Amino acid sequence: MQEIRHFGSSVLAQIKTLVYNISVKFICKGRRPPPAQKGRPTLVREDLRNVAIIAHVDHGKTTLVNEMLKQGGTFRDNQVVQDRVMDSGDLERERGITILAKNTSTTYNGVKINIVDTPGHADFGGEVERVLKMVDGVLLLVDAAEGPMPQTRFVLEKALAQDLTVIIVINKVDRPDARLDEVVDEVLELMLDLGASDEQLDAPVVFCSARQGAASFTPHQFGSDLKPLFDTILEHIAPPEGDETAPLGMLVSSVDYSSFVGRIGVGKITSGTIRQNMQVTVCDYHNPDLKTNGKITALYQYDGLKKSPVESAMVGDIVAFSGIESITIGNTICDPAAVNPIPFVKISEPTIEMTFSVNDSPFAGKEGKFVTSRQIRDRLYRELLKDVSLHVKDTDSTDSFRVLGRGEMHLSILIETMRREGYEFQVGAPRVLYQEIGGKKCEPIEELTIDVPAESVGTVMEKMGPRKGELQEMHPQGERMRLTFLIPARGLFGYRSEFLTDTKGEGIMSSVFHGYDSYKGEIPGRHSGSLIAFETGTAVAYGIFNVQDRGTMFITPGTEVYAGMVVGQNPKGEDISVNVCKTKHLTNTRASGSDDALRLVPPRILSLEEALEFLAEDELLEVTPKSIRIRKRQLDHNLRMREWAKKKAAAEAAAK
Repeated sequence: MQEIRHFGSSVLAQIKTLVYNISVKFICKGRRPPPAQKGRPTLVREDLRNVAIIAHVDHGKTTLVNEMLKQGGTFRDNQVVQDRVMDSGDLERERGITILAKNTSTTYNGVKINIVDTPGHADFGGEVERVLKMVDGVLLLVDAAEGPMPQTRFVLEKALAQDLTVIIVINKVDRPDARLDEVVDEVLELMLDLGASDEQLDAPVVFCSARQGAASFTPHQFGSDLKPLFDTILEHIAPPEGDETAPLGMLVSSVDYSSFVGRIGVGKITSGTIRQNMQVTVCDYHNPDLKTNGKITALYQYDGLKKSPVESAMVGDIVAFSGIESITIGNTICDPAAVNPIPFVKISEPTIEMTFSVNDSPFAGKEGKFVTSRQIRDRLYRELLKDVSLHVKDTDSTDSFRVLGRGEMHLSILIETMRREGYEFQVGAPRVLYQEIGGKKCEPIEELTIDVPAESVGTVMEKMGPRKGELQEMHPQGERMRLTFLIPARGLFGYRSEFLTDTKGEGIMSSVFHGYDSYKGEIPGRHSGSLIAFETGTAVAYGIFNVQDRGTMFITPGTEVYAGMVVGQNPKGEDISVNVCKTKHLTNTRASGSDDALRLVPPRILSLEEALEFLAEDELLEVTPKSIRIRKRQLDHNLRMREWAKKKAAAEAAAK
């Protein structure tokens, strides 16, 4: 394969197509189980396959799972099935992204296929890392037009590191701008760069349209169903194998929570058999001191979209269980007579943090159901049961907590989930987590990929300079340009909204964690200032009308405001206190209708992500079930001016 690479993309594509047309069975031999050791019987589960679907965000994973379930007979013929049925959460449906990995199964030719649908956004990469321990192969979905993206590299690297069989699925082949031959070559080039073995480089390729539920082995021939994909899974994904007579061994790769049964562990049985009411021992590879006993009170297997109770399960099965309250991700469930912890993949560390604290604004407690520090703390620590990429740390204050995550999206999802559950709190601006490596201060670096129209390239390049972005690659992608940068994570704070404006909404940007590198120096912060409410009251049209010339308003008439609350944006870069509650003085010298009607400029209503991007270091975001408000840390105007004067004097003294 490494020699073929040098012949050019067209030749490579022709060779691959020819091989597929001859027979799919000769593409690769697949990973077959090694012969059983003498004296140790080995069970090969030919009736079972465990596979995960991995891809960059919005490349069609969840849609493909939908069609696989339909064609696998999971649903009745007359059953109404909604789009993206695996995205069960409200946020997942609203945003069109998968946040939590989910298990399901279907059946094809008498073989049960366990399917794990994984998130595609880089901020939820921890979900991908852990669930790969449950499968024997992966379907690598790649958009036929976009080709490999940053998260494609990330998830593929994790799969190759675990020596999983890879099936390349080129999705969205019905797109008018599809680049089938080129994308196949780009995927193979990526696998070479990641150090794939010869066996992995011989991965089969299936061309698919998940939306149409069709697949084929040839790039320019549209299929009629997903039979080629199912056949490829059975042919090339090795069936699970192990010793069913050995002591029980199962790694917990996921944890769910139910108010009825408590914690629910999910994992794949690597050896032995598990039974309901079985006594087990819980241990951990990274914690040798952990050895606790427990009992499996309920056992389930995945059957389509539901969990079906079972009495027992054997090696190779993916099961869910309850009964052990202290179970957590990375634990090993094993036989008390043979305690042998299973190695667990180390999850990538968080790169940013935010401070969650009790809301202390003048409107505190008016809209939220859960407002105390104890309630907020309990909720944050409960999130750790399901999210392995999230860290929560107590601070010196009992009213605030440090929450560490993989990115702004990661933490914004948590914030939005909590506010919908009735929690009221406030958060500070996101900050990056620095590390000292070799005596040097280092910061997290992101690999940023940008797809923009050709006319927007200049604007993007101009904006990347002050943000310390270093151009790595630039090449045309059809009528667009693809640019790859290495940029400090803090350089991306507040850029997404600006980017959409600069590209008139046509730009696509995505990033993935690249690593730590030396500190890149100061990055200019927000260039604009804030318009701050001077007094507490209700905003009126007359007050807003007198203020709107100074900047962009965030509120409408009738909005309740308090002193120190940010009500707008000042483009001049300085904070200004304004009175949006000012009413017009009434007189009897003129008729009430003699004045011209007030013409208000439509305000900019900030979303949660936009509000987080807008936050300055001296500001907080007040989050309630009904409202999102930006406020100054110091609400008192006079005290705020004194602090500003001290900082200015200190800066001038340092300059001298």
